[in-house]
Amino acid sequence: MPVTISDSLAGRRALVTGGRKGTGAAIAGRLAEAGATVMTTARSMPGGYPDPGLFVAADITTPGGTQQVTDRVGERFGVLDILVHTVGGSHGRSGDFAALTDGQWQDELNLNLLAAVRLDRGLLPAMIEAGSGVIVHVSSIQRRMPLYEATLGYAAAKAALTTYSKGLANEAGPKGVRVNTMAPRVRSDRRRRRTGRPHLAGRGHRQGRGAATDHGLPRRHPDRAARPTRRSRRTRRLPGLRPCQGHQRRRVRHRRRHPPHHLTVPPGGRKP
Repeated sequence: MPVTISDSLAGRRALVTGGRKGTGAAIAGRLAEAGATVMTTARSMPGGYPDPGLFVAADITTPGGTQQVTDRVGERFGVLDILVHTVGGSHGRSGDFAALTDGQWQDELNLNLLAAVRLDRGLLPAMIEAGSGVIVHVSSIQRRMPLYEATLGYAAAKAALTTYSKGLANEAGPKGVRVNTMAPRVRSDRRRRRTGRPHLAGRGHRQGRGAATDHGLPRRHPDRAARPTRRSRRTRRLPGLRPCQGHQRRRVRHRRRHPPHHLTVPPGGRKP
């Protein structure tokens, strides 16, 4: 029997955290356009919200706020089909690694890691029991490229969120629930005008079995496509190399994996 793929989410029940504005509002809007019934959360409900029954005003960086959201989801939906966790950000002050206090580190972890962990703990068991569901955690490129002088606490929390998501995917995937992380890229109105696609873009990271990624999105931002490739950080550390192209990139990696002979010959040995 042929398998058909549909973009319709009619009858699906979704929760999007941080859905009042920005990325969260864009995701909630797309899910609603596809036919899903979408509940959103934020610390306060905006004026004139179309369906107050589908909005939970709660601070999910606290255990009490997370429990409030879990209770409302159970009352309204019973079981979720889609959970998208977009809440995140950095409120730490600029400076070196010692600039953040213990309290600021804890705030970064509560906002960017523990809020997702607590929501999963409250909502995932029912999804596993139902045998289906999707969880998406919004991570950041800073999980791999941290800005130590500005947002080190945020970067560390997002790296932890990505690792946590991988472990959760390994556990929940065989039970029918997919767990994914994604790192959004630049949002541009010019991209909408040039390509006709929504302004929200991201690069998915495959987690666990059967996880989906954003194969339909371009690998690079259209606005950057015509720009020349900048010199890689790797080539800056190796004198005498020209701006990094494809074959030179492979040469750099080869040099790093295989050090020169004089670094590998044991004392008293001979060079080959």
